Amino acid sequence: MTKAAIQHIHRISAVVGGQTRPSDETVWKSWLRSATKLGIDPASNASPRILTAGELRDRRETVERLIDLAQTELDHLYQLVRPVHYVILLCDKNGVVIDHRGEGNEAAQFRYWGVWVGGIWAEDVEGTNGIGTCIAEQRPVTVHRSQHFRARHIDLSCSGAPIFDASGALAGVLDVSSIDPHLSEHAHALTGALTIAAAQAIEERIFREKFGREWIFAVRIPGELGSAILIAVDRERRIAGADRNGQSVLRRLGHRLESGVGFGKIFQPNDSLFRHKDREDVWTQLKPLGSDESWPAILTPPEAFSSRLLKAEDAQFRLRPRRDMLATGRWVAAEPKARGGLPPSALRRVRDYVDAHLDGNIGLEALATTAGLSLHHFARAFKQSEGTTPHGFVLERRLAKARELLSHNDLSLSEIAIAVGFADQSHFTRRFRELVGVSPGLFRKLEPYEMPRSRSSDGAA
Repeated sequence: MTKAAIQHIHRISAVVGGQTRPSDETVWKSWLRSATKLGIDPASNASPRILTAGELRDRRETVERLIDLAQTELDHLYQLVRPVHYVILLCDKNGVVIDHRGEGNEAAQFRYWGVWVGGIWAEDVEGTNGIGTCIAEQRPVTVHRSQHFRARHIDLSCSGAPIFDASGALAGVLDVSSIDPHLSEHAHALTGALTIAAAQAIEERIFREKFGREWIFAVRIPGELGSAILIAVDRERRIAGADRNGQSVLRRLGHRLESGVGFGKIFQPNDSLFRHKDREDVWTQLKPLGSDESWPAILTPPEAFSSRLLKAEDAQFRLRPRRDMLATGRWVAAEPKARGGLPPSALRRVRDYVDAHLDGNIGLEALATTAGLSLHHFARAFKQSEGTTPHGFVLERRLAKARELLSHNDLSLSEIAIAVGFADQSHFTRRFRELVGVSPGLFRKLEPYEMPRSRSSDGAA
């Protein structure tokens, strides 16, 4: 046994005996649990157990959907930490590693330390560690080197973040571990923040799949740290569900999910929000009753197509996390429309002109002439009237017409691209995907009566 390991065991004894305590409260409590309640031997040099292939297969079958929903986030996180030789561990709620990302040529080392697929890291098996202690505390935990309980693990560093399901129950843990003893605590703390963000993204994917047929609000609470909350609203305008943070906020407002509380009992009613039938996100604000606050929010309408037509590409769009855009402050409140704008007759002439010339070039000068105004005056007045620039309006009308033409299978995508004023099919496909969220080809497969409508076509002409 090394000198460092002997010193670590003496330190454990001093803490358990009450002579001293670690500066980290979470580590101190976990050490006491490991020694007095769980009976873990800090001097044991036994390797963590790795499940057999058959045992691992049985474990994975029970959490198959969690594994599927986590793939995108695991890949993204691994690309960020791969240069410094971290291993990514996705664990079930019992601390068993059910999926991982790591360098294959380092697999033998990772398996030796137990930080590999099939490893068991529950606190009652390995004592204080980033995975097991995260499960015990049900909150993010970083355990760096000598903060581990077992002396065998004092060269490891691990950060675990809990993953909660749509009801707020623990579903698993996402962990980033390093076997490099020279890794600084500061460097690992930064990695821990990335792990928390990835775990929250997996949570959101779980929530969005669970409530795919409801309206889902991602909401940021101004002045509060942490991620945004998720709230699902059913067709009867009742709160159908909320994520763990959302449940806490609703309880603070005096509401319980079990009561099936109406959306209008918590927030100022806004029926226009629930009239969106397209599949695009709606950026809006929620106003809690009895408060002057406005909460920035992104609203995702329900699934508008049958499961038979819900292809992989579209499913990925619907499951995509939105909370991070709000939580990191990238949301900007929309400016109120200024007074003034184009006279109704001039606005009608401009709309008619645009719709009649979608297959050609529509210049700002032609629009200004149609309205009977100078270029500068027209551009400013049009934005006051429509809430978007002339260029943005033309693009929306082109895409609205394209959606209509996509219902006709006798037209090719290249023909539709030319008919709505795009230079070629590639340009058309790129802009369509950017603003609608799916490719024109996938959109065409939707049933006609469920076809999304453009924002402009709902009330423009």
